[in-house]
Parts: sequence; C-alpha cells; structure tokens
Amino acid sequence: MKCIFSPSAIPAFNLAAEEYLFSTPGEYLLLYVNTTSIIIGYNQAVVNEVDLDFCIENDIRIIRRLSGGGAVYHDSGNLNYSFISDKKEAPLSADFLLPVIYVLQQLDIPAGIGKRKDLWLPGGYKISGTASHVSKGRVLHHGTLLYESNLENLQRSLNPEKRNFVAKATASVPSPVKNISSFLKEEQKETPPFDEFVNRFANEMITCFGLAGLTSFSTADVEAIEILRRNKYSQREWNYKM
Repeated sequence: MKCIFSPSAIPAFNLAAEEYLFSTPGEYLLLYVNTTSIIIGYNQAVVNEVDLDFCIENDIRIIRRLSGGGAVYHDSGNLNYSFISDKKEAPLSADFLLPVIYVLQQLDIPAGIGKRKDLWLPGGYKISGTASHVSKGRVLHHGTLLYESNLENLQRSLNPEKRNFVAKATASVPSPVKNISSFLKEEQKETPPFDEFVNRFANEMITCFGLAGLTSFSTADVEAIEILRRNKYSQREWNYKM
C-alpha cells in the first residue's frame, strides 16, 4: 500500500485523484482536505440535496463523485480518507473502517461503526459518512472526518428547498453531527489543532499498515489528475447532470 497526502485542497482535483488511483493498479490510502464544498453522490440530484442560493452566496462548490450514497459537506476542518484497492471483501463489508476505528482509538476518540457504514461518537453523533464504488475488480471506499468543521454552514448548505424535487434521485439520510474537537473538549481530553490531528492520523495510519512513510504524486500523476479535473470534475455537465 502507498499512503498519499494530496498536495491540493481543490475539491475537483481530489475527486479526480480518487478516480485516477482507482484506475491505476495498486493499493492506496489517499488523505486530503478540501476547501468548502458539497460532494454529492453519483445518483443524486443537486436540487434535492443543496440550498443552491446559499452555496452561490458563500462560494461553496458542488462536485459529483464516482460513488453513490448521500451528500456530504467538506471544509478546511474536515479530513477525508480514501481506500483504493483490488476488490477482496464483499462490497457491502464495513471492514475498511477497522483501521480508521483503530487509529481514532489511538487518538483517544471512541468511535463506533453505524448501520450505514458510518462512524459515530458516544451520545449518538455522526462524525463520518462513507460511500463506496466497485467496478472492474477495483473498489473505492471513502469517508469524511468532522474535526472542526463549520456545522452551521453544513446544516444550511444541505437544507434544500423542495420545490424542484427530482423523484428518481437517491436521497440523503440526515443525521445529528458533532465535531470531534467539540467532543474532546466536552470530555476534557487533549484537543490538538486540526493540522496536528491530521498529522497524527496520517502517522498512525502509516504505523497501522507498516508503511515507510507518506508517498507523493509524481509529476506525471499530477498531470494526469489535472486533465481529469479539467475535463470532468470541473464541468457543469458532470456536476449538475441531475
């Protein structure tokens, strides 16, 4: 396995990076932080999931991903993880979350796995939504980790008006959420700054998988990802196709 931390915070670049690695032989863990954005599932309708007026007013980008599932909010207080490999376990297995659970426990965060392959804190608060994509013997599992995200923006941007409802699209399932940093403060535990949390998470993942360290994208990798970003994930035809 290679563990890669994306050099970019551009949402379209990082979703393109996921697709690029998905089509590249090998096993990968991609970590990235996006600027403020809404990432919708492959089969979702934008008007069903997003308050478009609020997103336009606040420069919140809307990007469609490869995987199904519900819409999620990203910003600079949210860490994203993607496991990409040849398909081994059953597609519906939640085993890909076991390393995440282990690493969070090492960081004194007692998360558990929910019925939708999501992660929850004690008290019934969701901190991570996940989704998967399986094709041609490859599998992508990815998820979010709310650490110190703007939860007001999250709630408002994912609160669409129902007047333009598209009936055949996949609907998101709303859940109560909480930032990991808020939980740690409430429990009077050490609450590192976001950058330190990200570094600790990455280092614990490297240790968990017995890796030598982080790997960087090559120049050729970045060039290929940029082509995919420009031609697909930056295009309205892809992002707003429903």
